[in-house]
Amino acid sequence: MAMRTGTRRKLLDAAEELFFTHGIAATPVDAVLDRAGVSSATLYREWGSKEALVAAALDRRHDEWTATWDRAIAAAPDDRARLDAVFEALDAFRSTPTGSRWCAFLGTAAELADAPEEVRAVLARETDTLRDRLTGAAEPLVGTADAPALAEDLLLVVSGALAMRLRDRRTGTATARAVADAVVRAHRADGACTTSHGTPG
Repeated sequence: MAMRTGTRRKLLDAAEELFFTHGIAATPVDAVLDRAGVSSATLYREWGSKEALVAAALDRRHDEWTATWDRAIAAAPDDRARLDAVFEALDAFRSTPTGSRWCAFLGTAAELADAPEEVRAVLARETDTLRDRLTGAAEPLVGTADAPALAEDLLLVVSGALAMRLRDRRTGTATARAVADAVVRAHRADGACTTSHGTPG
């Protein structure tokens, strides 16, 4: 029998709050069940393991983050703003109750160095989403050939901005935006030089 939508939401809410605030290893499944008011039989019938529940919580968070980013992209007036939409989305997502916590994906990757397959797959999906979307947004600015390199640089900037929140929870995206702007200008300048003078060799 399929789990009711309300029950599923309660379990995922409890898992997200406890796992990504107190730590996955430090949070027993019983604590999640108590918070959600759900029986262990219900949980294991749906997911089968604690690791699968972690993956489901991450998967839902990924969908919520992607939807936030979609809205930021839709509101962007031009190509440059569409690239910066990732920072608009980070600020917007942070203002939500679950988004106010540190990055659940980086935290999970750090805690579970040898993550089980279902968790590793969600972490890879989130990284691929960042890389693919940044690459697509970079193409109108630097061209198809240089877009992947710019995306990798910006992925590092985004990850660094998230990591800085561990040092200071008040950290916003202003510094990351300034670094990203310098990175974009450098890539565009390199592209202009290559176009004018040929490929360095």
